[in-house]
Amino acid sequence: MTAPKAPADQEAPHRALVELDHVSKYYGNIKALTDVSLEVHAGEISCVLGDNGAGKSTLIKIIAGLHRHDAGTFLIEGEETTLANPRDALDRGIATVYQDLAVVPLMPVWRNFFLGSEPTTGSGPFKRLDVRLMRETTRSELLRMGIDLRDVDQPIGTLSGGERQCVAIARAVYFGAKVLVLDEPTAALGVKQSGVVLKYVAAARDAGLGVVLITHNPHHAYLVGDRFVLLKRGAMSGSHTRASVTLDELTRQMAGGSELEELSHELERAPAPTRLGGHPVPGKPE
Repeated sequence: MTAPKAPADQEAPHRALVELDHVSKYYGNIKALTDVSLEVHAGEISCVLGDNGAGKSTLIKIIAGLHRHDAGTFLIEGEETTLANPRDALDRGIATVYQDLAVVPLMPVWRNFFLGSEPTTGSGPFKRLDVRLMRETTRSELLRMGIDLRDVDQPIGTLSGGERQCVAIARAVYFGAKVLVLDEPTAALGVKQSGVVLKYVAAARDAGLGVVLITHNPHHAYLVGDRFVLLKRGAMSGSHTRASVTLDELTRQMAGGSELEELSHELERAPAPTRLGGHPVPGKPE
């Protein structure tokens, strides 16, 4: 008798939206990335942590289609691929929000929301930008993400850093991103503004996107992260799920615990010279 067939969701493991398997990138003799692996699943946040020079920027550029990997496997929804350019990445549902945001400060919020993808109305010589649609869509999409701006006509440069990050996240969600890559979104923000941004990062996750959060702050990563990849000098120094690591351990690994212990011993204050009979020991500085 033939055994009953397993349900579809038990036949194969949940497929990642994006998967990097032992990916490497070289610039001549320089190894920018070596054997880095990363999984990004729908409704999850994968955090990539590392200091300056750890390889985070190179990893972003590979996922965003700016650079091609030289070794390893890059899969999008289970299909091995090599992205030709950033437009190719966007067409495959990968949106990247860089730290500088690439906005035009003097343009209104709605104009920046649709920058490069402006809808039009009319035809021929009467073709023009559909300003009304852009204003209404921007306002409604920001509200849907829980972002209540005073006025979408105000220049985006008048918004706080956190508000600009939130507009960029809402824009990516509206234009159909499946994977959202965020480059150090809280790096230049204070505690309150960082909290606002992390709230909307979580909102993107709850909307079903797979999120890649690039950061050097383990506290921010642990607040929202489901998976953690640590980079050091272009190589992986750790890979964890949330259930397998504590914040203290993540912070220790991020800070280079053993290296800090060695450094603390080196920086310890030398003991004061002992005295004999109230006089300095010969050969010892006073």
